[in-house]
Amino acid sequence: MTTLDERRVAPPVSPAARRSPGGLVLAVLWAGAAAVVALWWAGTGSVVGSAGYLTGAGRIAGLLCGYACAVLVGLMARVPLLEVRVGSDRVARWHAMAGRYTICLLVAHVVLILAGYAAQDRASLWHETVTVVTDYPDMLKATAGTVILFAVGITSARAARRRTSYEFWYYVHLLTYAAVFLAFGHQLALGNEFNGKPVATAVWYALYLGVAALVLWYRVLAPVRLNLRHRLRVDSVHQEAPGVYSVVVRGLHLDELGARPGQFFRWRFLGEGMGWTSTPYSLSAPPRPDLLRITVKALGDHSAAVPLLRPGTRVWAEGPYGSLTADRATSHHSLLIAAGVGITPLRALFETLPGDVTLLYRARGPEDLALGAELEQIARWRNAQLLYALNGPGGERPDISAQSLRAAFPGIAGHDVYICGPHGFAQDVYEALRAAGVPDRRIHHESFEL
Repeated sequence: MTTLDERRVAPPVSPAARRSPGGLVLAVLWAGAAAVVALWWAGTGSVVGSAGYLTGAGRIAGLLCGYACAVLVGLMARVPLLEVRVGSDRVARWHAMAGRYTICLLVAHVVLILAGYAAQDRASLWHETVTVVTDYPDMLKATAGTVILFAVGITSARAARRRTSYEFWYYVHLLTYAAVFLAFGHQLALGNEFNGKPVATAVWYALYLGVAALVLWYRVLAPVRLNLRHRLRVDSVHQEAPGVYSVVVRGLHLDELGARPGQFFRWRFLGEGMGWTSTPYSLSAPPRPDLLRITVKALGDHSAAVPLLRPGTRVWAEGPYGSLTADRATSHHSLLIAAGVGITPLRALFETLPGDVTLLYRARGPEDLALGAELEQIARWRNAQLLYALNGPGGERPDISAQSLRAAFPGIAGHDVYICGPHGFAQDVYEALRAAGVPDRRIHHESFEL
């Protein structure tokens, strides 16, 4: 795949850095939580006795849990404002945090409500639990939703995720939609905050229907439109390094996608048994009007099957997503630090990022330098600096510390630094950069380690 313009034009002028709306979005979400507590306050009279306090606390936890469920689903909707302007990695962390809050609030709601009802009825906790589940309206569905949410929470825990495949986690995670649907009815049927209060009920419906509309549009209709319009197919597959392969995808009118170097798509290859999984892979070359390219390392079942793809295989894509782009730049001096297959988005940025650009590529040895020939060509064309950080003859790891970074890159505090690589590597480099004096606002990275 040809990736460099034969005319060798100069890189474009750096655009003004766009400010992320992340702070505003978080403020709105927390304001919504405050409004939910205010809803309970306005609809609750005096609280009397231990049963009243337990029940009141349980209702607050239940309302906040219901709100958190809507937020949780909204963060799964892949809204471009969030995925591109805020950043997919940051949204993923918000989603993980919202999930933990949801499970904690759910546990608190169940325990406190049942304890309060049991104290009020002077019954055992077990008897009250059976009565609530079997006799109260919509509680059987709510109980099923609760069990599903607990299952999602357990499989999303970091220890569990290490022991399960991505495919298993992905499909269990999708059950969140079913859990929220099943639990919705009992909120209105049993919530004192909604009974006889049409305005509060209408707002709650608007919240859930609005989130459902976002999911329908951005996770169903927009991808259908994209794939019908652009008709993506595998054009070719090439080996770049041991276990690393590039996939060239051909389609129609791809310039209309608005994809930029540094971004990624979620890919579903409809062949070789890969059609059941949607996996994020970054563009490893600037997009062209008819071609996109990704570069993949065989790490799991899905990526290991990539070399088996045949030309003509249909491709289903969603995107573009991600904010690891030139829009983040705040100066004309950029340092790109990549490790392993993390070179893929940075290779595209190395070609297109405006200003003075240096790429530092970490790998075990020369044989692991994927896309090395292209990087050398780009460095010569741009008169850019390309450095390798390889293991020594005895396997010694190179020094990428604050001291070595300051020595190798004078004035590093004034650079924009883009990082991409394994989570541990990226975290170590981030800490070294901060120790070297690079401000946090100039360190750009995307990590999907939750």
